[in-house]
Amino acid sequence: MYAWWHTLKNYLVIYWLFAKNCFMAQMEYRFNFYLGIGVEISYLIAKLLYVVVVYKTDLHIGSITPDGILLFVGTFTLMTGIYSGLFFYNSLKISEYVREGTLDLLLVKPISLQFLVTLRYIHFGTPIPNVIAGGVMIVIGWNALEIPVTFFHLFAYGLFLGVATILAYCLMFLPALLSFWFVNTGGLGMIFYSIWDANNMPMAIYSKWARRIGIYVLPFMVITNFGPLLIMQELRVDQLIWGLCVPIIMLVGFRMLWKRAISNYSSASG
Repeated sequence: MYAWWHTLKNYLVIYWLFAKNCFMAQMEYRFNFYLGIGVEISYLIAKLLYVVVVYKTDLHIGSITPDGILLFVGTFTLMTGIYSGLFFYNSLKISEYVREGTLDLLLVKPISLQFLVTLRYIHFGTPIPNVIAGGVMIVIGWNALEIPVTFFHLFAYGLFLGVATILAYCLMFLPALLSFWFVNTGGLGMIFYSIWDANNMPMAIYSKWARRIGIYVLPFMVITNFGPLLIMQELRVDQLIWGLCVPIIMLVGFRMLWKRAISNYSSASG
């Protein structure tokens, strides 16, 4: 147990150093930093048009009111910020590592290669608008729905934000991992980005089969839907159990695929 805790502590220290170095590097080019925030704000404004339309048309999706939809959109926006800050730039780097042979240098580092490749870069600028806007929408929607602010509700929602973060990690790195076999997987990456963006509304708008695929095959819908549904008391017991099990299943599957990908890697030096 002590050895496990000591290893975890070391990796947390290394991750802190990653974050510190990335922040310092981004502050050296502050114009690009602020420009990135500005661009993300423009995208965010386009996304917020969905919310305006929902309230103007008094849209109801099944039993979900406009205030409930706002809670879903806020969760999606918050998760977009988390994904773009922690994982997006790392996923773009993987195909570059494979194509240019940079992975050869990373293989000899005395830490987990998966940790180094998938978590090395953290972007601080682009997540800011999404995290702030998402948090505000969640608070407004939560308050409008008159959901009690209890320890259970906060813990349950926070738990499913953690589940969503794990699923975002596993799912959005899949196209990048396939670059170990196909080198260029940009087309598949665009498909996954489109699926991510399609997840900004409650899953009830999709057909039964689309929901089954989005929950049990490629569980994108768990990311945005399960947290709000749970605190709204509309999450079924079987869905709750699956929501708690799926991050473990995905992490194990991702780890197995990672090992297979590395074993398939051909060094640039031959």
